[in-house]
Amino acid sequence: MTASDRGFVAAGTIAPMDNAQSELAHVAARLVVQDGLGMGAAKRQALRELRLPPRTALPDNDTVEAAVRDYIAVFCADTQPRELQSLRELALTWMERLQEFRPHIGGAVWSGIATRNSDIYLQLFCDDPKSAEIALIDKGLAYQVTRVTGFQGDPVDALSLQVRCDALAQHVGIHLMIHDHDDLRGALRADRQGRRPRGDRAALLQRMGQDAP
Repeated sequence: MTASDRGFVAAGTIAPMDNAQSELAHVAARLVVQDGLGMGAAKRQALRELRLPPRTALPDNDTVEAAVRDYIAVFCADTQPRELQSLRELALTWMERLQEFRPHIGGAVWSGIATRNSDIYLQLFCDDPKSAEIALIDKGLAYQVTRVTGFQGDPVDALSLQVRCDALAQHVGIHLMIHDHDDLRGALRADRQGRRPRGDRAALLQRMGQDAP
């Protein structure tokens, strides 16, 4: 555990670590904020950093997200709101550009825990799975294609590109997850706490209004 992690706990905004799961959540929170990792990757990296057995039970995403929000409150309260706003504005621009593919945003930018190190994740719901890729080619944009696990647990194509964010004076990763049009209804299903895991452009605008200082 790093000195930063120990300081995070000592700050007193969260319950003291009393088991492996809470320890993992705190380290994963740092990795989400500082390295821009997704929840799953952050938990796996935290497991390695703490040198815990591979079969150690991992904290759920809600626990890690709560730890991330606490971490931000302790270390990034002055900078994170502006960085989140900049990423959301960039996401809005790309959702407008890709509106024919019914873009929905998820991940840290949607949930409000993103920092300048976070990437933007957009789910596209296409009538033709190759149409979004063709659109990027037509626009002369360079991108990489990988296979990732979609929100329904099936492998999907992800088109990844680096985009300049002038407000942050850096490039930001944007990942376009390609889904079938018929998957859209399931994408909007709320979780056990009634929260939607993603939203369209209008929903993001509404959330930005609610989160405004």
